[in-house]
Amino acid sequence: MDCDAILKMKDNDCIYVMQSKHSNSLQEDVQHGLLTVPRSMPPKYFYDEYGSLLFDRICDTKEYYPTRTESRLLEDHALELIELAMPRHILEFGSGCSRKTHFLMQACEDLKIDCQYLPFDVCEEVLYQVRDEYIRRYQWSDVTPLIGDYTAGLDDLHRPEGACLYVFLGSSIGNFDRQQAKEFVAEVAACMLPGDSFLLGVDRVKSAQILHQAYNDKDGVTGEFNLNLLNVLNQRLDANFDLNNFKHKAIYNEVLQRIEMYLVAESRQTISFNALDESIQINKDEEILTEVSHKYTYDQAESLLTDAGLHILKHVEPDNAWFSLVMAHKP
Repeated sequence: MDCDAILKMKDNDCIYVMQSKHSNSLQEDVQHGLLTVPRSMPPKYFYDEYGSLLFDRICDTKEYYPTRTESRLLEDHALELIELAMPRHILEFGSGCSRKTHFLMQACEDLKIDCQYLPFDVCEEVLYQVRDEYIRRYQWSDVTPLIGDYTAGLDDLHRPEGACLYVFLGSSIGNFDRQQAKEFVAEVAACMLPGDSFLLGVDRVKSAQILHQAYNDKDGVTGEFNLNLLNVLNQRLDANFDLNNFKHKAIYNEVLQRIEMYLVAESRQTISFNALDESIQINKDEEILTEVSHKYTYDQAESLLTDAGLHILKHVEPDNAWFSLVMAHKP
């Protein structure tokens, strides 16, 4: 990286993480996913500024148990998890609004551990809001946003000196397919130095009814979040999606142990992508796959980490076994 880029990073009090492997651009994902059948788009495009705020609202819905369950686990176990990791740095992948990381930072404060927080995500606006909030709340801490796509390779990931706790919460690991999840955890493990730790949040296999309700809340917030993907395409590619012509659909695929989320066309329509000089015909009831969320058993959750050469330090779950927090370290 050249000196100008480094100066830019310092001026903005953030670090831009460069891609170290090819990651499709929006245009490429549309070419490969929407211009061909069956149609799909990756979920990373949900998270513009408005989408990030909508996801924060999803976390407050009655039906969406993962956030409540994981938050309770963190509240109950943050002190012992931090005592195991003794981090000088907490680096969080897909940090979003960082609402649950407060439990870890508060544990650092209670244990009088000076710890730098490095939230890593794609949305600069949200990261800056998080930075300002955390600096106000934890005046003893340094907060340095990492801006980039954590799925685009970690070779250029900023590696701070001192013990680092890598964090991946919110069951976001479920958005990868099984092989991609193993590869990502292995990639994180390769970044870790001996003594570093990795805290992973994993949603567990459970009743199909509970899962269905979690992704089909009665207030329609998840539906609005799903439909916002079309707004992103309209804004960034000068497309002409009419959100009133689509509906949200989420089902649990018991064979593949995953939630599948779709946008379903309610009429036959022509969609133009003016920025690409492309257009497509979408038929009534045709579906666009927008997200998958894999669920794991207890043993599958641990295998994600042990297969990458990490050693399990702690595995906590609630009485109903709906969610797991798994802590591992690099020996």
